[in-house]
Amino acid sequence: MKIKHLSILSAAAVALLSLSGAAQAGGPGGVCSNATLKGAFGFIGHGEILGLIGADGTVHPYAAPSILDDVALVTFDGAGNFSRTDFGVIGGLPKGGETTFNPNQTGTYTVNSDCTGTMKIVYTPGGGVPAGVETDLNIVVAADGTLIESVVYRAITVSGASADGVVTCPSYCQQGVQESFEGKKVLVYGFR
Repeated sequence: MKIKHLSILSAAAVALLSLSGAAQAGGPGGVCSNATLKGAFGFIGHGEILGLIGADGTVHPYAAPSILDDVALVTFDGAGNFSRTDFGVIGGLPKGGETTFNPNQTGTYTVNSDCTGTMKIVYTPGGGVPAGVETDLNIVVAADGTLIESVVYRAITVSGASADGVVTCPSYCQQGVQESFEGKKVLVYGFR
């Protein structure tokens, strides 16, 4: 009799855990929203800055692509806004000539019910990176809201020229980039 009850309890526990995992993964009806992202996340990014995108929609390369490595702390408010501080290296030199973190960034985000979404990072006056530089990302929220995977889909700069001279900025300032970022929830004393 005890074995039968234990088997039923075990089966019920497995079923509940399975349903819990499906719901957390954004199953039918979804479970994610802007409120899924609240608090601090540590990000790491890597990629290449290739050139400027011309009016023809193609990338006109810089004389040489620049490798980007970046670390950032992003604090989400749970309502679609965030603040960001980062330090990055582009082509072997500190981004914007700054050797310390640049806290002069704000942004907005949207998380859809299926746990996909977008982030828009905008540099504000006061840091080594010129105000108006913008990075837009498509994101996926995973691991119960503690992990963000992302790829840049649009990057705006405020100056530069392609090696072929076809595209100069200002006037047309969208960069061709190949960059991805990963953010993990910062745990404080073992709690999320």
